[in-house]
Amino acid sequence: MSAHTRRSVSLGLAGALLALTGCGKDDPQARLEAAVHRLQDHVENRKTSAVMDMLHARFRAQGELDREWAQRTMTLLFLRYPNVKVVAITRNTRLDPDTPLTGTTEAQVLMTGAQGLIPERVEPYAITLRWRREGDDWKLIDLEWR
Repeated sequence: MSAHTRRSVSLGLAGALLALTGCGKDDPQARLEAAVHRLQDHVENRKTSAVMDMLHARFRAQGELDREWAQRTMTLLFLRYPNVKVVAITRNTRLDPDTPLTGTTEAQVLMTGAQGLIPERVEPYAITLRWRREGDDWKLIDLEWR
C-alpha cells in the first residue's frame, strides 16, 4: 500500500470516527438511527440472537405475529440463504414529536437471499418500523410491510 493510499485510508477512518463521536451520547435521534443500522447489520450477518435482543418484549409484526414467529422466520431464512442482503432504497427515521420515547422508520427496501454470490430471490418491501426507547436502547416494538 502506498503512502498516499495509507494516508487516504487514515483520513477516511478519522472522518468516520469524528462523525460517530459528533453524534453526541444523549442524542436520541442519532441513537435511533444507529439502532436502525444495527438491525440491518444483524440481519445481514445472520445474527438471530442479536436481532432478538433488539426486539421489544411486546414486539408484533403485521399486528399479530410475535417474537417467536420472528425467531422461527429468521432461522428458516438464514438456513435457506447463507447470504442475505437488505438494501434500503429510501429510509426516513424520525422521533415522535409528542414523546421522545417513540420513533418510526419508514423505508423502501430490497431484500435478497442467495446460496452463492448471485441472488436467487429479490423481494421489494415498503416497511414501517416502530421503536420504543428503554433507557439508552431503542427496541423494535412493531413491524409492518406491504
